Amino acid sequence: MSRHPQHNRPTPEQAVAAAEFLAGQEITHTEYRRCGSGISGINGRYACGHCGWVNHWSEGHTVLPPEDQDPVR
Repeated sequence: MSRHPQHNRPTPEQAVAAAEFLAGQEITHTEYRRCGSGISGINGRYACGHCGWVNHWSEGHTVLPPEDQDPVR
């Protein structure tokens, strides 16, 4: 039995759209002052693996695409 069934694979068009979207993303880094952990995120959206803190999506450096334009749905 396959771990990744065929029906879950993106179409070639979805894969191209996702690759184009990801090419425009930037890995960002900061230090979380509460626990002192160095954390990384995408475009200023962070989650701390040490204490579980997550910043609000609106604090990122870019506007997120609307749901109907999300290339990976």
